[in-house]
Amino acid sequence: MKVVFSGGGTGGHIYPALATIDEWLKRDTTLEVRYIGGERGLEKEIVPAAGIKFDAVAIQGFVRALSLQNVKTVYLFLKAVKRAKRQLRTFQPDVVVGTGGYVSGPVLYAAQLLGIPTVIHEQNSVVGVSNRFLARHATKIGVAFPAARSQFKQATVVGNPRAQQVVAGQKDNRFDFDTFGLKNDQPTVLIFGGSQGAPKINQAVVEALSQFNNQNYQILFATGKSRFDEVQAMIKQRQMTVAKNIAIVPYISNMQELMPRVELVIGRAGATSMAEQTALGKPMILIPSPYVTNDHQTKNARSMADAGAAAMIIESELDGAVLFKTVHQLMSDVAKRQEMAQHAAQLGVRDAADEFIALIQSAVKK
Repeated sequence: MKVVFSGGGTGGHIYPALATIDEWLKRDTTLEVRYIGGERGLEKEIVPAAGIKFDAVAIQGFVRALSLQNVKTVYLFLKAVKRAKRQLRTFQPDVVVGTGGYVSGPVLYAAQLLGIPTVIHEQNSVVGVSNRFLARHATKIGVAFPAARSQFKQATVVGNPRAQQVVAGQKDNRFDFDTFGLKNDQPTVLIFGGSQGAPKINQAVVEALSQFNNQNYQILFATGKSRFDEVQAMIKQRQMTVAKNIAIVPYISNMQELMPRVELVIGRAGATSMAEQTALGKPMILIPSPYVTNDHQTKNARSMADAGAAAMIIESELDGAVLFKTVHQLMSDVAKRQEMAQHAAQLGVRDAADEFIALIQSAVKK
């Protein structure tokens, strides 16, 4: 079978595609894959590094206001459709799969014009612009969370393929907290705001440090690569002491190995992170970013909170006192954490890549 994947702009659109490809190639070595992404997106670096053949189109997203930039966007879209048509005619795929981001728009639209089956995957609880546009003529639609299903005429809940990789990381997991100067036999709270960090979350953690010191649980706090020095400066300015039960690091590269070993996860409400945590059945405290398109993180977090899988803190209400109180209440209540974990696990799809591959295969004309 020949398959083209398209999606990009952020890791949340790229990694589900890569996880699907990785799992599919394990079971079918004859599978031929191409990836069509943007010339300037993260996918341009990430996809070739994964050993997948990559083609690019020039495209940009619409500005959400009256702007001459949108005239250029329409021009680039039509040009990208034309280029994608040539690429698809050359490769002749059996199906084209889109995992979101504006680059998937012209690629899957080109496939639809050529009569090639198309499958889209929506990672968030609220449907993105590209997927909403493509859904009208998509052959099959997969969603990560049940909350998104009602926004399509017909969709299948398949989960997020990235989660299956994290679940696989549970097997023979010997992650050593000593790497961070922490203990392996103490309950651990993981706090992170993404690879670049989240200033408001970082500030709240610093404000709460004196209360977190010497608790009967430990804190692993990832500040974000570019914000580590800033956090250290705040701690120094406040003349604060960091106890041995707290580790502060810029970034955690082996998150897949770490995640199964923690008792509570605190962070943003991005689709990929939530898929990983629900697949593992982790209780969460979600602090959605208010700076994303359509405020979709708030809707993601709300769907988790409504299901009893997470506590939610609005960023405008976040400070050290609120953060400590929420964390400490959960870390002092094992039964509550277990209840949240059960609800999270009910929302997670552990074999999401398998489910999505089956959906893609069902879209191919026999």
